[in-house]
Amino acid sequence: QVQLVESGGGLVQAGGSLRLSCAASGRTFSTYAITWFRRAPGVDREFVAGISWNGGSKYYASSVKGRFTISRDTAKNTVYLQMDGLKPEDTAVYCCAADSYGSGYPVMESKYNFWGQGTQVTVSS
Repeated sequence: QVQLVESGGGLVQAGGSLRLSCAASGRTFSTYAITWFRRAPGVDREFVAGISWNGGSKYYASSVKGRFTISRDTAKNTVYLQMDGLKPEDTAVYCCAADSYGSGYPVMESKYNFWGQGTQVTVSS
């Protein structure tokens, strides 16, 4: 069993930065890929970034590539999403999800074993 808890969200001005954390409990965290999704009001959940279970592969949505960086610290059981150059359109609830031995590439939502509750990111113009 793995529990995921997101943190680091908040209110920031356009052009600013935030670092989100996805902290996991459970001894098997290192065997799970972690993917970040976001959902804005009235919009379907969308893929943001993913990192493979061993950290060897990373994937980004085209809308965030070059601005966001995903990384994992296995010793801390945490995956980070560094968000720079934030834009108002990045405003959303961000949540992380885990899939066993995944590549980090987005898959069907039903394939994810565990989900976090999410953290709100608001970017003002």
